[in-house]
Amino acid sequence: MDVAGQKTAADNNFARRKVLALLAGAPTLTLVARFGLVSDATPAGVALPGLPDLTDYVDLGDLLTTLALPTSERLALQVTSAGRVVLEVPRAEVGQGISTAMAMIVADELDARLSDVDTPLSDARPDLLFNQTTGGSNSVRSLYGPVRALAAQARARLVTAAAQKWGVKADTLTTKDSKVFAPDGRTAGYGSLSAAAAKVVAPAVSAKPKPESAQKIVGKPTTRLDARDIVTGKAQYALDVKVPGALPAVVARPPTIGGTIVDVDDTAARKMPGVVAVARIPSGVAVVAETFGQAMAATSALQVTWGKGGVDDLSDEDVKRQLRAATPPLTPLTGLTPHIDAEFDFAFVPHAAMETDSAVADVRPDRAEIWSSLKNPIIAGKTIADMLRLPHDKVTVHVTRGGGSFGRRLFFDGALEAAQISKATGKPIRLMWTRADDIRHGRLRAATHHKLRVAHLAGAVVSYEHRVASVETDFRVGAGEALSATFANLAPALFGQAVFALTEKVPYNFGLITELLTEIPLKMHTGSWRSVYSATVRTAEEIMVDELAHAFGKDPVSLRRSMLKSARARAVLDTVAKRGKWGRAMPSGCAQGVGLHEEYKSCAAYLVEIDARDPKQPRVTKAVIAADVGRPINPRGLQAQLLGGLTDGISTILQAGVHLDKGLPLEASYAQFHYARQRHTPSTVDITIMPANGEPGGAGELGVPAAAAAVANAYARATGTKTRSFPINFDVDFTPLPR
Repeated sequence: MDVAGQKTAADNNFARRKVLALLAGAPTLTLVARFGLVSDATPAGVALPGLPDLTDYVDLGDLLTTLALPTSERLALQVTSAGRVVLEVPRAEVGQGISTAMAMIVADELDARLSDVDTPLSDARPDLLFNQTTGGSNSVRSLYGPVRALAAQARARLVTAAAQKWGVKADTLTTKDSKVFAPDGRTAGYGSLSAAAAKVVAPAVSAKPKPESAQKIVGKPTTRLDARDIVTGKAQYALDVKVPGALPAVVARPPTIGGTIVDVDDTAARKMPGVVAVARIPSGVAVVAETFGQAMAATSALQVTWGKGGVDDLSDEDVKRQLRAATPPLTPLTGLTPHIDAEFDFAFVPHAAMETDSAVADVRPDRAEIWSSLKNPIIAGKTIADMLRLPHDKVTVHVTRGGGSFGRRLFFDGALEAAQISKATGKPIRLMWTRADDIRHGRLRAATHHKLRVAHLAGAVVSYEHRVASVETDFRVGAGEALSATFANLAPALFGQAVFALTEKVPYNFGLITELLTEIPLKMHTGSWRSVYSATVRTAEEIMVDELAHAFGKDPVSLRRSMLKSARARAVLDTVAKRGKWGRAMPSGCAQGVGLHEEYKSCAAYLVEIDARDPKQPRVTKAVIAADVGRPINPRGLQAQLLGGLTDGISTILQAGVHLDKGLPLEASYAQFHYARQRHTPSTVDITIMPANGEPGGAGELGVPAAAAAVANAYARATGTKTRSFPINFDVDFTPLPR
C-alpha cells in the first residue's frame, strides 16, 4: 500500500482552541490540562459553494468535542522516576489504534522515545463527564489538543528542572530521546528529573506545543505498539483478566428478541457435571459452571417456558411494509419536470465483532468491580451501581481492550448481566456471550427504506429529496454520559433526529436539498453501527449519482467532479480515478465503480473493480482508496481503518445481513452471517493518504459509505442491473440454524 508524501501545512490548529496546562501535586511529574474555547472566525476570502449543510458549520464531532472541553483539564500525563511516560487514555481501544495514536502525539511533543510511552486505558472516571465516550469518529479530534498541551508542559518543566540542577539557562538546553541535553555534553533522563520537575511552579521556557511543521513522529506511518502482543496472545481482553475465584457463565436466552421468562425447571441442569449455580436474570437464565463448555451444555438441559417478546409477530417483509408505509411522500412535481426516482431497502446487520460481549464481575455486599470493553464506562458504572443499590463510588469499572466494536460496545449489556449474575450467585463471574447470543440478541443496525428523487433541468440538478424510514436506532443506553443518556430516554426520536442532522451531508451542488428521517419504534435491540445513518443514506445517494450520470449521458467521475462542492473531495476523487485508471477496458461482466463520502471534517473516495460474471458469487478484485483526514496522526493506522471500511462495504452490499423471522434473527454464527472472508476481498488495494492540512478530522467511520457505494455501483455496471435491496445476495447459500 502507498502513502502519499505528507506536506507541511501552516500551524493553525490552535487558532480554534487554546490549551493551558496546570500542575497537579505529585512526587513525580504529573500534569493535567485546562482546555478553553477561543473564537473561530471564518477565514477571509473563503466562500462555500452552493447551499451549505448544517455539518459545514457544526457536526456531531464538533458537538462531542465541545462537550468534552470542560473536563479536558482533568486528563493526566505522568513521567515516572523510572522514565516511563504514562498517559491514561479516556477512550476505548477496540482495534482502531487510539492507544498508539495517543502515544505518538505524546512522544512527538515531549521529545520522548515512542517506546518509553505507555497508554493504559483509564478506568471509568465520573468526573470526566462527556470526556470518556468513544464514538462519532471523535477520539483523535477531541484529544489531540489537550494531549499536545500536556506533553508540551511536561517538556518545559523537565527542561526547567535540568537547568536548575546544572545552574544553566534553560533556553540553552535541548531535548531528544527522553533526555535533556546541555551544551557541554551533560545529559539527564526524564525519569531522573521527574521529581524536581513536579516542583517547578513556572517553566523557564515556552510551554506551548511545538509547530506542527516540527513534528517528527506524528504523520509517520507507525506499526501499532501492541501489534506483537495481539498476534502472540499476550494482549489482555476481558476474559483474560485473572480474578480469583471467577467462574465461567453463559445465559440461556429466549427464542425471540426480548422474550421473557414465565417458568424455569433447572433440576436437570443443576445435576450436570461442573454446574455450580443457576440464576434467573432479566434477559434469561444464567448457568455458572467450572468451565464454559459445562455451562453451555447445562443451558440445553434447562426447561424454560418463555413469554412473548416485543416483535414476535414480525418478519423481514412485515418490517419492510411498515417502513414503506412510514416513508413520507416526495414533493409533487409538474409533469414537465424531468426527474429520477428510486427506492432502496437495507437489511438489519449485527456488529458481529470478533470478541463477543464479555465481562467479568465481582459483586460484594458493599462494593463491586467490573471488567469489560466499554465505550461508555461512566454511564455503565452508574447503571450497574443503581441496579446493585450501591453508591456510585462503590462500583469500580475497569475498561479492557476490546476485540472489535463497530458501535457494539457503546452498550454494556454483558457488563450489566455479569453484575446481575454475580449478585445472584454471590460469586465472581466470567460471562461470555456465545456467537449465537451476539448475533441474535445483540444490537443490530436498523433496517431502512429510502425514497429518493433528483429533479433536473437543462443538465443541472434543481432539487434533491431523500426520505429515510428506519427502525428506531436505540441511543438510550449507548448515548454516553448520564445527561445525554437521560435526554435520549426522554426524547429518543429527537435524539435520533439530532444525530441525523449532525452527520448527514450531501457533498454535491444539487439545488434545493431536503433530507428527512422517520423512525418507527420497534421493541428490539438496535444500536449505532459503524457510520450510523450514513452507511445507508450516503450509499443510496451515491447510487443515485451514478444513475443521474447515466441519464445525463455523462461519465460518473466527470459528473461528480462537476457537481462537488469541496476541492478536498474533488482531490480524493481525482486521486482514485488516476491511480485506479478509471475508464480502462474491462472484460464483459466486470466493471469499475466509485463512491465518495464527506463526514467529520474528512473525505474519502473509493474505486473498486468487481468480477460479477457469476452474479451470485461476485468478487471485488481491486480497490483504490484516497482519504483526506486533515492531519493524519498515524497513516498506517488510517490505512487499516480504510481497509476495514472496504470490507464492511463489500459485506453489507453483497452478502451480509440477518433475516428476521417471527421475532428472531435466523443467523447464529459466521456460517450464516456472511461477512466477507479473505477470499471475498481484493488482493490488490492501493491507499493514498492526502497531505496534512489543518487539524485532525474523523476517520473511524469515514470509509464505509464510500466503499459500499463503490461496490454497489460497480456491481450495477457489471451486471447492467439496478439493485434496490441490499445485501444483493442475501439468500445465497443461506441455511438457518434451529431457533
